[in-house]
Amino acid sequence: MSEKETPPAPRVTMKDVAARAGVSQSTVSFVLNGMEDMRIGADTRRRVLEAVAELGYRPRSAGRPPKALVQRVIGVMLDEIATSPFAAISIEGVQEEARKHDAIVEFVMTGGDPDYEAAVLRKWAADGVHGVIYGSILTRPARLPGALNRHRAVLMNCYDAEARFASIVPAERRGGEAATNALLAQGHRRIAFITGERWMDASRQREEGFTRAMRAAGMELDPALLAEGNFLPSGGRAATLELMRGPIRPEAIFCANDLMAVGCYEALKEIGERPGETVAVMGYDDQEIAQHLSPALSTVLLPHREMGQWCAQALLRDGPATIEQMRLECPVVLRASHGRSAPRA
Repeated sequence: MSEKETPPAPRVTMKDVAARAGVSQSTVSFVLNGMEDMRIGADTRRRVLEAVAELGYRPRSAGRPPKALVQRVIGVMLDEIATSPFAAISIEGVQEEARKHDAIVEFVMTGGDPDYEAAVLRKWAADGVHGVIYGSILTRPARLPGALNRHRAVLMNCYDAEARFASIVPAERRGGEAATNALLAQGHRRIAFITGERWMDASRQREEGFTRAMRAAGMELDPALLAEGNFLPSGGRAATLELMRGPIRPEAIFCANDLMAVGCYEALKEIGERPGETVAVMGYDDQEIAQHLSPALSTVLLPHREMGQWCAQALLRDGPATIEQMRLECPVVLRASHGRSAPRA
């Protein structure tokens, strides 16, 4: 790159606009889409529009002429959406990619009801949908409806033991390993781990990644530095108190999700510790709350938006479907909480 060349400016996102205006991304979306029936005050609308102008935000579809006819439809079938924010993020990823190809998305939530799934798939077959994304709120082996065989289909956040369909899931073991290596790189050696519910694939695999990284670094895995949690703040708090009262004082605590890290922070502050200073903390998921904790929580990103995009790309690309079993990287997001723990007086 010559001296006169400058790298392109990073793309302004709706999240940037929301942060500038001091509102949620949903509010920005409602304002920009002209949804007057939403009870959004004039001052809030003004702040959003000013932030759009100041940042030069352009929606992803801006500047593309609409086509007279949308030829392709993608059906998205999920078992649940209300129990986690990640389902909505995945759907957004599907929609963003579909719009690039002038395709539209139809979404249904089935509650895991096999009869309802079969009925929807029959309808989509009759409608001639281009393809189906079959997804799960929990990473798991899926019990797939037989009618899915009639469709060009991919699996999102779940997988087929018989590998009949392409699928994508997070690389949870590698995420657990990368998070542990980030703590080791800060000089921590007595690293505790708070598990999630072990019946979940994600919980087991994150712990396996932790174990693999510790063994690769030559660290002994002491049972006193393992505690069972429940993926909720209450479990993180109880497990942290158990660890801090144990025979080995942790230098760092790796929580198997961000909600347990919230409880971990509470417990540490209750007993006079300072998260990120006297005891380092690492989370997993990169939920919205992670960046608002004090100190901001270092964590691991679950790539749900990217999984949605990948699924749409797999269905919309030309040529026959390929049977890929993808595990998508879960990058570490370093903020402030994983720093070197201070020696205790």
